[in-house]
Amino acid sequence: MSALPEGLNGPYAGWRLPSRGRVGMYCLIGAETAIFTIFVVAYLFYIGKSVTGPKPRDVLHAPIFFSVCLLASSLTVHAAVRGLIAGNMAAFARGWLLTIILGGAFLYGTAREWAYLMLQEGLTVSTNLFGTTYYSLVGLHAFHVTMGLLGLITVALFYFTARLRREHAERLEILSMYWHFVDAAWVVVFLVVYVIGV
Repeated sequence: MSALPEGLNGPYAGWRLPSRGRVGMYCLIGAETAIFTIFVVAYLFYIGKSVTGPKPRDVLHAPIFFSVCLLASSLTVHAAVRGLIAGNMAAFARGWLLTIILGGAFLYGTAREWAYLMLQEGLTVSTNLFGTTYYSLVGLHAFHVTMGLLGLITVALFYFTARLRREHAERLEILSMYWHFVDAAWVVVFLVVYVIGV
């Protein structure tokens, strides 16, 4: 991090520029928020405009358990990073691995729901407007969860090969920001798809 020139006094004394990684993650989250906004608006715009079935209220079942898993993973990833900052590698490992398990459980729930919708209800991306917008929005989120999980798993591999150190805590904190974003995005998607849209 870069400090302001020496001799600077007043309210900005001691102020430091944020790290490039943190600024980069803020920019990424801003861009991804714009993309999610477009997909959410499209979903809301096309609610009820499908001329053929199935309709959302006929086939959708809110994935409460898997949603709780994903939201709980925000707590576990936060605890893991705090553990690493404190130098407690065991606490880090517990929290990090639990985050991976919870995120994996959420993706399993999404896959199970899609299998049900496609194989039993006949809802595909080309069935009607509902199918197109549903798979686009929920699929966009599932893609982001997958990317986040790949990042978490990569860090876990570094841990198991004894290449992870306490000084890497800031990088992991930046990665956890992405995971928190994915969780927050799911709250919006859940409300739009399973509450407003049925």
